Amino acid sequence: MKNFTDIGVHIPQVVLPKAGTDLQKWAVVACDQYTSEPQYWQQVQQFVGDAPSTLNLIFPEVYLEQAGAPERIAAISRTMDSYLQADLFVPHDGLVYVERSVGDKTRHGIMLCLDLECYDIRAGSSSLIRPTEGTIVDRLPPRIKVRESAPLELPHILVLIDDPEHSVIAPLTRAKAGFDQLYDVELMKGGGHLTGFAVTDQAQDQVVQALRALARPDTFAAKYGVDQDQPVLLFAMGDGNHSLATAKAIWDKNKPLVSLDHPSRFALVEIENVHDQGLEFEPIHRALFGLKKNLLAELSSAWGERFTYTEVATVAAMMQRVDDSQGITQAMGLIGGGQEFGVIEINQPSSNLAVGTLQAFLDQFLKNGGADAIDYVHGADVLERLSLQPGNAGFYLAGMPKSDLFKTVILEGALPRKTFSLGQAHEKRFYMEARKIV
Repeated sequence: MKNFTDIGVHIPQVVLPKAGTDLQKWAVVACDQYTSEPQYWQQVQQFVGDAPSTLNLIFPEVYLEQAGAPERIAAISRTMDSYLQADLFVPHDGLVYVERSVGDKTRHGIMLCLDLECYDIRAGSSSLIRPTEGTIVDRLPPRIKVRESAPLELPHILVLIDDPEHSVIAPLTRAKAGFDQLYDVELMKGGGHLTGFAVTDQAQDQVVQALRALARPDTFAAKYGVDQDQPVLLFAMGDGNHSLATAKAIWDKNKPLVSLDHPSRFALVEIENVHDQGLEFEPIHRALFGLKKNLLAELSSAWGERFTYTEVATVAAMMQRVDDSQGITQAMGLIGGGQEFGVIEINQPSSNLAVGTLQAFLDQFLKNGGADAIDYVHGADVLERLSLQPGNAGFYLAGMPKSDLFKTVILEGALPRKTFSLGQAHEKRFYMEARKIV
């Protein structure tokens, strides 16, 4: 397959389930979703049954803290081998154009490989492919154990490009009538509709040229108002930062032992345009479980005179006030924790974003034994349901404008972890394509 090292792109060979496979049972949502809702994954297991499914090829993170993790990881590797030996897959060489519709929104993407030599997860990274949030190194070992023994990768990674002129992906949308359809499926549990098309060689060449145009130093400098010697950021992480960091860790380990064109040098991802009208940035809220301390008292103690708390009557009123907040004061909603609904306001905050100010408090609160656990929750309805349970609490956050992402990362570096999400949990990427990595 072709490598375009100047833009960090590799044209992959993917493998897809052969004709006759029940794709609705094959495709499941990203493994890092519904981590506080084990009933979701139990229902998925019941629906899938004994059918071939990506459920058997991933490690849903809801099970990470349960016994039997080594056995589950070993079973994943064995199942991958058995699927390969059973000729369950058919290969496809080249880019895949993807459409994902949920409700009245349709997102458009391209499946390709990124060159991990162009990716650096370290703080202050200036690599061509860049994380948008801090990488939590402690989250990597379970993922590394899965990948290092796996003959296949199945990505839920979404990577963004900043293409206001819609020069890279939109031409594929216009040309799709001339592409062969690879799959077409209604996804389980409200996941919407997923369709994939084989990109022709001519259209593929046009994608490469359009990406090269975005990566021109003069174009980059003019777009963001920086010097031409500023390193170009072409690909910014959207979802799956820790999965790409895992692939990078495996490649760094393999590199002294294998050739430079080894499959583990590359990672299969879907790229999407941050300006796609179907792509929405959703906030990621925080839920605390098993409170051990008086949360309001700890908040007041941490922020002192800069802290104000106002009780409100309903969750809707809280959300409205947080969403409408402007100016230098940062607002966030509080659900539960001995209260019903309220709005926290912080003057002279420690971070440019409310999520950063809150996360600094939560890290210290958990370190000091203030709660048993934290989870990062998509969707205000899920946050409310979890937070109003006895002993729990939740923090509601407003979203950030998606058009600010690239410039913020370029000028300020990685955002606080779990700042934004590309849609809610049911809108996350479902596994479909796989790629051999050995």
